[in-house]
Amino acid sequence: HQETRTNMMLELLRSLFNRMDFEDLGLVVDWDHHLPPPAAKIVVENLPKTVIRGSQAELKCPLCLLESEEETAIEICILPWLSKTNSCPLCRHELPTDDYTYEEHTRDKAAKQQQQN
Repeated sequence: HQETRTNMMLELLRSLFNRMDFEDLGLVVDWDHHLPPPAAKIVVENLPKTVIRGSQAELKCPLCLLESEEETAIEICILPWLSKTNSCPLCRHELPTDDYTYEEHTRDKAAKQQQQN
């Protein structure tokens, strides 16, 4: 009798679990309607760095449009940007993130697009 009751409870839980909308519960992020997470720290750390000096110092940063004064554009503009989102601020290319769920979403989305083509 106890075993039957346990099996019934497990079936009930399994049934409820399958009908649950995890997005409504806040357990799953709908990445199509949220900003992407920051770029992966290791990727950001390995970005090439260019120091602007001398005659190049009059060049303007393509992001903020301010003239550079022997500072690196990556430290002034790009690093703060990539600490908020994983896309290049110029071309919108997406860099890898440290967020497993976002990376899984990106792979699933790419696979679905490939199936449609």
